[in-house]
Amino acid sequence: MTFKDMHPADIAEAITEMKRTERNLSFLKLSPDLKVEVFSFLDINIQEEIVRSMTQEDYADVLNNLEPDDRTELLEDFPDELIKYSINLLNDKEKQIALNLIGYKEDSIARLMTPLYIQTKANKTVRQVLDHIKVYGKKAETLNYIYVVNDHNKLIDDLKLGELVLADENTLISDLIDNTFVSITSTTKTEDAFDIFEKYDRSALPIITESGVLVGIVTFDDILDAIKDRDTEDIQKFGGMEELDLSYTQTPLFELVRKRAGWLIILFLGEMLTASAMGHFEDEIEKAVVLALFVPLIISSGGNSGSQAASLIIRAMALGELKLSDWWYVMRKELASGVMLGGILGIIGFVRIFIWQEAGIYDYGIHWVAVGLSVSVSLLFIVLWGTLSGSLIPFILRKFGMDPATASAPFVATLVDVSGLIIYFSIAAMFLTGKIL
Repeated sequence: MTFKDMHPADIAEAITEMKRTERNLSFLKLSPDLKVEVFSFLDINIQEEIVRSMTQEDYADVLNNLEPDDRTELLEDFPDELIKYSINLLNDKEKQIALNLIGYKEDSIARLMTPLYIQTKANKTVRQVLDHIKVYGKKAETLNYIYVVNDHNKLIDDLKLGELVLADENTLISDLIDNTFVSITSTTKTEDAFDIFEKYDRSALPIITESGVLVGIVTFDDILDAIKDRDTEDIQKFGGMEELDLSYTQTPLFELVRKRAGWLIILFLGEMLTASAMGHFEDEIEKAVVLALFVPLIISSGGNSGSQAASLIIRAMALGELKLSDWWYVMRKELASGVMLGGILGIIGFVRIFIWQEAGIYDYGIHWVAVGLSVSVSLLFIVLWGTLSGSLIPFILRKFGMDPATASAPFVATLVDVSGLIIYFSIAAMFLTGKIL
């Protein structure tokens, strides 16, 4: 296969689909520059496979020319022996860069930054900066912004490249800056940085230390990758399982089972409480078997309302729309929502029993009105309880420093299932005492 005129991402895709031996040979035949570009687009398991097939010299060449942020991601995912092997192949300059990046906390924005950018000082002329860009610009991650620093490498401003191009070549940089800029502190959590990028609509932002020293930049494409990883993890957690380390198609069967089994066992044990709850009301069920007909309807409605509420709150938290202090606002809103939603379902439930009774589809007995009211009122309270539970649990988890996404839909549904049965049979007992029960 020829890769002439193909984009590196397309080459990576084509190589991935090859058999192992053919894949490794195809990669090794690429030109040195193309190897670096293609390598960054490959999945981690393919990267590891290719690394093990390369000579030390070839791998060192690729590793030293990889973008620092791509290399950091690679080193994070490699097994320990390959991390040590890789770091030892880096030249002094690249090794220092790699170690600095790896040294930051895993959830900090600094883990995504690259030191490849253009910076200058205020006493330079526009001409000098443009000449500098011509020499070093090819290695920069982006040329949209030029960063201005003082003698201590503290960031004092940033300038759009367009401002330099349009300015007179003899103009001093100090005449163009206004000392107003947007930056992110290196210790900032990656999730918090999402909001900063969105607020200021920037393609790249400088990363500074607590003292204001410029240490790197983060581009929006790296932020998008981080958002994708975060959302994937949250969706998997919300589905009631541990997050996958690899994509679904690359995760081995036994690993997939292990990731899913834990939560399934917990949820299964929780659902066993449902059987216990029904056993507690065994006498009532024997006297009014008709009550059992509506158990699936009752518990599913409560579980669904809880899952809906949890989904809305977790997403709002992820987008920064809700904070811990907003819990009472959410409770008031969900209280009203729960009453209205429960009322709607309760009315539909009663009308359904009425139609079935009057049309002769099913005979609920002489006390069908009491049965209908039991179902209707139960739906009101159970949907209300599900809504309040689903919306409150994410706040409780956040309060204790846990990921709100852990409040998975199955978890909320199981909680409401058990408590919903207690509510249902308690209300039914009130309506039907002295009649059937």
